[in-house]
Amino acid sequence: MPRFYCPQPLVSGNTIELPEAVAHHLHVVRLQPGAALTLFNGEGGQYRATLVETGKRRATAVIDGHDAIETEAPYPVTLAQGLPEGSKMDWIIEKAVELGVAAIQPLAAARSVVRLSGERLEKRQSHWHGVIVAASEQCGRNRLAQLHPMAEVQPWLAAGAGTTRILLSPRATESLAGWARANAPQAVTLLIGPEGGLTPHEEDAAVAAGALSLSMGPRVLRTETAGLAALAVLAGAWDAI
Repeated sequence: MPRFYCPQPLVSGNTIELPEAVAHHLHVVRLQPGAALTLFNGEGGQYRATLVETGKRRATAVIDGHDAIETEAPYPVTLAQGLPEGSKMDWIIEKAVELGVAAIQPLAAARSVVRLSGERLEKRQSHWHGVIVAASEQCGRNRLAQLHPMAEVQPWLAAGAGTTRILLSPRATESLAGWARANAPQAVTLLIGPEGGLTPHEEDAAVAAGALSLSMGPRVLRTETAGLAALAVLAGAWDAI
């Protein structure tokens, strides 16, 4: 059944106008009035709905009922990702959402090739939000992962996260899997470097700020692999899957 994010009040019995992007999608796939839809607004659960009318830019649906379905992990994980090059960030965000990440923190690291600011940064943040929406629609999540504004690594480290911070580093001697097995599920922040990793200075600053330095094993993972693998390790250790 098609699922769509509708950031508006959803009340059983009401007929609502769907977002223009949703209306366009319905028009492209030629979904006809009477078709069943699933809608969610990010406030919890999902709604059964029936398509009433559809056009190229406008569509309406009636809300049939609410289902209190939640698929969120019982422990929130923030992925603090050093900004990679090209479209890798899209891939990372999409897959992290599928794996249940609660928040994404883009970081401008010393070795980040891409530098974003001003209007270009605003457009990229808006695009990443769209990636989160699309991934949530696809994977059955009814709450959107939070997208934090871009931050520089050093100020972000100094600000403090309020949760256990985990620096994934090839230099670490303790494994993430071993740490997760020895600790109860909890809110954590995973810190991942860009291509080339974090600099030794950034790693030292992270540890000085209280981050745990943990390893993903003997092999060096790419930046687009490390965070996703870490999310899977935590899920496996803490029974989220």
